[in-house]
Amino acid sequence: MTRRTQPRRGTTVKDDWRSWLSERKEEVFRARLFELETSYGMFSVVLNEALELHHCGRVAKSWQAACVTPALCNRLVLSLSGLLFAMEAHARHYGTVPNAAPLDVSNFRGSRGQRQARLNSLVSRVLLTERSQFFHKLRALEEMVEGLKQEFCSAAEDLAGGASQNPPLSWETLDSAHFDLNTCLRETIVILKSFLIVLPEDQIGMFEKCVRTLQRPRSPNTSSSESLVGWYHRRRTAQFAGK
Repeated sequence: MTRRTQPRRGTTVKDDWRSWLSERKEEVFRARLFELETSYGMFSVVLNEALELHHCGRVAKSWQAACVTPALCNRLVLSLSGLLFAMEAHARHYGTVPNAAPLDVSNFRGSRGQRQARLNSLVSRVLLTERSQFFHKLRALEEMVEGLKQEFCSAAEDLAGGASQNPPLSWETLDSAHFDLNTCLRETIVILKSFLIVLPEDQIGMFEKCVRTLQRPRSPNTSSSESLVGWYHRRRTAQFAGK
């Protein structure tokens, strides 16, 4: 049996996507992928049912289905934002910077997603370092998923409570936000694969702990950035104290 050598970073994101991962990294990738796809699947199935009921004219039933979707949306976004923040935190503290391709405007449907993608594409052309491009893309996705969550939940709660001033527009908001959250999910999965390729084997455990920490529900008064900075500070202090 031929022994595999250490995987190398590809020249592009496409190269990274076609590359293999070590056994341990593959386990991490599959675990994160399963978690994200499970959260998205539950969210998508319930929303599609609500949309179908709406299209069939079953208004009361569609509102009942819509009232379940904010909780499922929150669950998906918590997983997504936790993973994005964990990659950002680790990269800032350990210098782990993978390949990153600019966001494509054509992959987004809503005005928020298109605006963020257009800005990221423009800024990526003038940023001179891969590090800057990587962090800008992460921040764009972080802001996008949080903004889409707010738009989605607000529209869903208005429909479920019968308070929507323009129900057709509210339903369109749900459909559009769902589409763009799916795009953010796919972008995050691609980034994760590139990130794991350059992540040193001895840092996998630290990264996994960071992901789990940041995917826990947080206090409303504590921002994600404060959580990750505080967490890494405590971990690094403990490491140095033990030496």
